[in-house]
Parts: sequence; C-alpha cells; structure tokens
Amino acid sequence: MPNSQDIPAAESVEELKLVAISALENSSTSEELEVWRVDFIGRKGKLTSLLRGLGSLAVDDRRVVGAAANRLRGELEGLFEKRIAVVNSSSAPLGSIDVTLPGRKPASGGLHPSTQMIREITQAFNEMGFQTVEGPEVELERYNFDMLNIPQNHPARDMFDTFWVDSEKDDLLLRTHTSPVQARVMEANDPPIRVVVPGKCYRYEATDATHEWQFNQIEGLAVDEGITFADLKGTLYEFARRIFGPSQKVRFRCDFFPFVEPGVDMSIEWKGNWLEIMGAGMVHPKVLENAGYDSDKYTGFAFGMGPERISMLKNEITDIRHFFSNDLRFLSQF
Repeated sequence: MPNSQDIPAAESVEELKLVAISALENSSTSEELEVWRVDFIGRKGKLTSLLRGLGSLAVDDRRVVGAAANRLRGELEGLFEKRIAVVNSSSAPLGSIDVTLPGRKPASGGLHPSTQMIREITQAFNEMGFQTVEGPEVELERYNFDMLNIPQNHPARDMFDTFWVDSEKDDLLLRTHTSPVQARVMEANDPPIRVVVPGKCYRYEATDATHEWQFNQIEGLAVDEGITFADLKGTLYEFARRIFGPSQKVRFRCDFFPFVEPGVDMSIEWKGNWLEIMGAGMVHPKVLENAGYDSDKYTGFAFGMGPERISMLKNEITDIRHFFSNDLRFLSQF
C-alpha cells in the first residue's frame, strides 16, 4: 500500500473518504493495515489534520465540516475493524485465492509422441493376430548377431556401430536392433509364431536430423508352415493402409539384410515421391535352424521399422532430435 506521502492531500471530507476507502481496500496484510490506520485515523493522520484546520473556517462551515469529519472517523474506524478481522482470520494472504472464480482443469501430462506411435503401430498388428513382446536392452552377442546369421567375421557386422558393455563377460552389448527378441522367442517357442517387438536400440553413430544414437524400433516376425512372400506383402500392405489411410500405395524393392532371404525394403508414395519406411524379407533358413526349427517344414517373414520416422511423416516433423530433447514446446503438441 502507498504510504501517506504518496496519497494526495484531501481538500474536503468527501475527497478524503474516497482516498481512505480505496487505500483500505488495497491493504491485504496486518502490516499494511497498521500503516493505513496511522495515515488516516491516527493522531497525526489525515483526518486529524483536517479537524485541526477547522479553526480557519467560517463558523457555519466549521460546523458542517466538523460534523462530517466526525461521521467519517466513525465510518473509517468501523471499516478498519472489519477489514483487520478478515485479514487476521485468513490462513493465507488476502487476495491469494478467489473462491468465486470458475474452476479450471488442472494441467496434466500425456504420452510421449514416440509412445503414441508405438502403440498405434503395435495395435495395427495386434488386430492382425500379432502378439506384442519385449526383451532386454542389454543383450548377448549370441542373440544380437550370431543367431541372426551374423557370425563374428561376417561383413554385415560393419553395418552396426555397437556399444559394447564393459563387464566380466566379453559378449554383452547394447542391442543394435530389436531382432534379438525374435531369436529369443523362436528359441523358447514352437511355431506358429506371430509377434511384434517394440523397444529401444543403440548405435554409436553421428546425430543429425534423421539419425540418433538412441532410437526406437519395431520388429515383426511370423513363422508357420506354408508362409510365403505373398503373406509378407499382404500383411505390410494392410499395415500401411491402417496407418496412412485406405488409399495408401506401397512399393517393394530388393534389399539385403543378413537374417532374411530374399530381403526387401518397403516404400510408400508420399507427396509424389517414394519413401522407404521399413526393411523386410523371408526369414533366412539359417536363422530358423539356429532356433532349432526345421527349415524344410517352416517358413516365415520378418520386418522392422522406426516409429519415430513414421511419426515424422504423419506429423510433418523435420528433425528426429525433437523426440529426445524434452522440449515441452514440442511435446505439448501431441
């Protein structure tokens, strides 16, 4: 509250009343109310000064102004008592909360955009009969490479920039893809198998607008008797239509992955161009045999994609680093 020197001198009882009541309403603590009391109704306050100046007025004016000033003193003292009673009975500073304001919905968090995309993708495959499974992020070399037809001296290992874990075991690493979970599933279960595997992966590589050293990946696997490449194409075509719309066009082209044969990449038509969104192929016979399956009896297909890259297309995001920067301006848009 302003002190007495900041409040303009009142030229009349009515002017003083307006100034005093306004200042009282702006006083919200006991300390401010005490300052107000001294300024306006104390022994050296403005009202007392007004009364002391009555001697300079004409007799008739003195009588009128004096009566009005005394009434004002009684009114201000009553208002002061009520005000200080309200302030002293409140557990919080007056004005800190207005119970008459309408209620507001409290701010709440939400799912991370990567999580949202992972759930949307896995739900699409769940509806086609695939079960969602997960596996360890710190993996054995046996599952990450060897069982997937990538032995120690295989040139395909050059495709992976691997984080090796410093431990008593020489074969621990941060998994470079989610395919090790497929090997674990096949090792522990007999066909038929239909699983989709989401999870984090790690590769020691440069970070830019389209690459991160940590990223999410979703792999899929189907193994049974009589599975053909037509099943692979039909499944992934249905996936593309569920995620991007019923009129989405797709294209398959030959590609190399050591754990499938033949291997393909699948692209979608996007704004007049073809964009690759995943790799896929028929499970390599050696991978089936490493899991203990009869490759003459069973066949299967596998695929893998990055959910952040799918989200970048759907939501027109230009930099994959936004997903991991924890910037609320980005995250709050989802």
